[in-house]
Amino acid sequence: MRNGKWHFKASNTDNRQKIAIIKNNKAKYPIINLCKTLKLARSTYYYQLKANNPKNNQNIDNAVISIFLKSRKNYGTRKIKIMLAQQNIILSRVKISKIMRKYNLISNYTKIKYKHSNTSNVTYKYNNLLNQEFNNYKLHEVVVSDLTYVFINNKWYYVCFLIDLFNREIISYDVSLHKNAKLVKNTFNKLNFTLNDIKIFHTDQGSEFNNNLIYNFLTKNNIQKSYSKPGCPYDNAVAESTYKIFKTEFIKNNKFKNIEQFKLKLFDYINWYNNIRIHSKLNYLTPVKYRNYYST
Repeated sequence: MRNGKWHFKASNTDNRQKIAIIKNNKAKYPIINLCKTLKLARSTYYYQLKANNPKNNQNIDNAVISIFLKSRKNYGTRKIKIMLAQQNIILSRVKISKIMRKYNLISNYTKIKYKHSNTSNVTYKYNNLLNQEFNNYKLHEVVVSDLTYVFINNKWYYVCFLIDLFNREIISYDVSLHKNAKLVKNTFNKLNFTLNDIKIFHTDQGSEFNNNLIYNFLTKNNIQKSYSKPGCPYDNAVAESTYKIFKTEFIKNNKFKNIEQFKLKLFDYINWYNNIRIHSKLNYLTPVKYRNYYST
């Protein structure tokens, strides 16, 4: 310092060096002046002080652990970062990843490869009205579906979801021993709103969807039927993705003593999925919050 002024090139000094200079000289000069001279935001300086405090570090670790456990061990670094920001904790995904490794926090997710089926002898009966466009629909305008299965007490049970493309919400579901059209129709009957707003129902060409019972039901309610091209999961990507999430987050990590227990836990999971679980495609809102914000 000469004649009361600092003489060095601040641009050639990284933040770590600047913070060290401030710490070494804060007893002599006001921090605000040091930050201004060094071209360092005061918020950066104070944030680094907090970050280097062992107590604060433990608080941050605890916040990451809490968010991960509340997500039922499903969130990765991207979603944890979003949730931390809501608590005014700004952390990089690299740092979050280090904390997760430190405490052995392993997400339920693993990469699953889709197995393409042989479609050489398939006859196409209906048009694909979506053409892989899954966004910009009104509430309830387009509903997609699929089926999956779970093994309980030496029996296969089938689960049907109805998913609203507007906000990816599971708007109805049902469980049955039988993989058939009746399961699909019963799922529609459990909707808590009228069918007037539904314009399109999109699925794959499974026999439980492609039959007279479903065709007549949809025709009666003025709902158009849209089918994926056989062997092409991308045509029904939202349903495929939802079921993959469901298998990873719910079926994979649970053992069910009986169908009653399964249904109870399924109710709890779907409530959590719709009301608590944030979705990257919904600007990290839950389906219900997205509906409440944007459906009016």
